Amino acid sequence: MAIKNVSLVYDEKVNINRKAIEHRATWMGLTYDEGVKAGVDAEGIARRAIKRTGNFHGTGFKASCADPSDLRDFEGAFLDDLGKSTFQMDITECTKDDLKIEFHYCPLLSAWKKQGFDDETCAKLCDMAMDGDRGIAEAMGLKLDLTDTIASGCPVCKLHFHK
Repeated sequence: MAIKNVSLVYDEKVNINRKAIEHRATWMGLTYDEGVKAGVDAEGIARRAIKRTGNFHGTGFKASCADPSDLRDFEGAFLDDLGKSTFQMDITECTKDDLKIEFHYCPLLSAWKKQGFDDETCAKLCDMAMDGDRGIAEAMGLKLDLTDTIASGCPVCKLHFHK
């Protein structure tokens, strides 16, 4: 697998946001690594905590939607311009029943690579981090399909929120 995670956006606000996300991802990766070294269920603990975080934020997104059953409302609550630029997102479909997003860059992955994690560990950390998005989907009463990830060697991450 050859991970390619190249930023095409150079903007002061985006770079500040990316640095904050990288800092959070560094904590996550190093906490996971220390848990593994300590012989605890680091993955299980991290997944449960990350999903709780997603559930918390998903509840907030749901409350801010005029019609939580309409994924066009969810898209407006979930994605702002800064977030879209930070992850170089493209909305490939947004209807009442489907929201498909492609991410072309991941600051979390950038942090994990800077910490020296191998590709396999990066893919695992990515999937663990996606438990936050899974928790958001759950709180919204939605399903989330994650078909491709940059961390697994794909050119983009593909998320599909749907009913």
